[in-house]
Amino acid sequence: MSARIHLFDTTLRDGAQTTGVDFSLADKIAIARHLDALGVDYVEGGYPGANPLDTELFREKRTQRARFTAFGMTKRAGRSAANDPGLAALLDAEADAICFVAKAWDYHVRVALEIEPEENLASIRESVQAAVARGREAMVDCEHFFDGYKANPDYALACARTAYEAGARWVVLCDTNGGTLPAEVARIVARVSEVVPGDRLGIHAHDDCGCAVANSLAAIEAGARQIQGTLNGLGERCGNANLVTLIGTLALKPHFAERYATGVSPEALARLTPISRAIDELLNRQPNRHAPYVGASAFATKAGIHASAVLKDPRTYEHVAPDAVGNLRRVLVSDQGGKSNLRAELERLGLDLEKDDPRLTRMLTILKEKESLGYAYEGADASFYLLVKRVMGEVPDYFDVERYSVNVERRWNARGQLTTVAEALVKVRVGGETRISAAEGNGPVNALDVALRKDLGRYQELIEHLELIDFKVRIFQGGTDAATRVLVEFRDGEGNRFTTVGVSPNIIDASFEALTDAIDYTLLKAGATA
Repeated sequence: MSARIHLFDTTLRDGAQTTGVDFSLADKIAIARHLDALGVDYVEGGYPGANPLDTELFREKRTQRARFTAFGMTKRAGRSAANDPGLAALLDAEADAICFVAKAWDYHVRVALEIEPEENLASIRESVQAAVARGREAMVDCEHFFDGYKANPDYALACARTAYEAGARWVVLCDTNGGTLPAEVARIVARVSEVVPGDRLGIHAHDDCGCAVANSLAAIEAGARQIQGTLNGLGERCGNANLVTLIGTLALKPHFAERYATGVSPEALARLTPISRAIDELLNRQPNRHAPYVGASAFATKAGIHASAVLKDPRTYEHVAPDAVGNLRRVLVSDQGGKSNLRAELERLGLDLEKDDPRLTRMLTILKEKESLGYAYEGADASFYLLVKRVMGEVPDYFDVERYSVNVERRWNARGQLTTVAEALVKVRVGGETRISAAEGNGPVNALDVALRKDLGRYQELIEHLELIDFKVRIFQGGTDAATRVLVEFRDGEGNRFTTVGVSPNIIDASFEALTDAIDYTLLKAGATA
């Protein structure tokens, strides 16, 4: 029987410490849904009580299958568990589990916490007991464990033992500074497993030596059964163990796949690439083209003997099949494959086309043409759905935009304040009638959005509750041919969210394309006719 490996994602907490990453509440909720669908066992949402965003996040559970986890410190020394506001915030959060962080290096206990080692052990013990008493699954992240073990193995082991004996489901060994090497991890985890059973041990590795994934796998080999990591390796400094890479390796490399099982099904595994890229799009980050398994270049081969061999048999230069993780094979002189991935995406959207349907070839050709211009559909399902439906001839011409103009003016208002005002004018033809609408907004895109949706005749009722809630811009080419990709997220009257994409050298044109796609998508889903 395969041993069960439990996947713990800390993107929303540890990943939030990435330079340049700032999650909104909507971002956290959306990412939690992706993680839930992927099949991870734990989603760590953040630190309730530490900031208003995380406190609001934990007002309700944000996952359906995964155990929603709150993170926080053990109780403060000198206070009882019943009289610690930080611990109270964790216990009151709508969470299935609580992950406590506790110092496991006596140097940190003395210098950072300025308390006695025994007081730290008491805080671990009493915090875990309080969580268990409230019906929460408790776990303890032993911070700086490997450095602490190398400095004082007896005290580090005492921290782990105390957490386990107090009732912690998981005792997680943290390589907080990211400086431990795989052989050291294997040796130390094996020693800890003599004190804490392996099926209660976890690993939390940082990537400062580029070894976070290797260290996590070494810990599994040594007996640990929980892996903590982040999507795409997000995290402070050099990042955390990349959970995307770990999932691919555990699922597809026989050395692990034949001995261990995770909660990620083959169907979910085939969504690994789209989910990885969707997270980057949501954070307005350029996806790493060279990322294992999911990068755009992970299965790309240039012309020459390599390309020739791949065309004969992909196994010559591929360690796993790209479609297993939802990626595509690319032979740069002649793109091969892709239909199976396209069909999988269509099935996900409820569209079933036979593999010999000629429209698949047309769709694939258009997708590649669009991608060459800078479009990316991993984070824009609504635009992808429209592209497919247009190829199938199932998108009516609801309206035609004859022209639009936008003016941005900086001026003094009646109160003598200097303000910037955007004004937009849109001329559209709907059902043979020409309509001209003008509107002001707090920016050119907002003004265009308001003007465009001000009067669409008989379609007006269907788009009244459409709301623009997020707007992201990326310049993805430099020089004189610089192009702009715009992602616009909307919410309809039923609370459903969807995203559209536009690309143009002109940011307003790109935004307008995304806006019109949003209206077309809303009308199509509503069953409107031309």
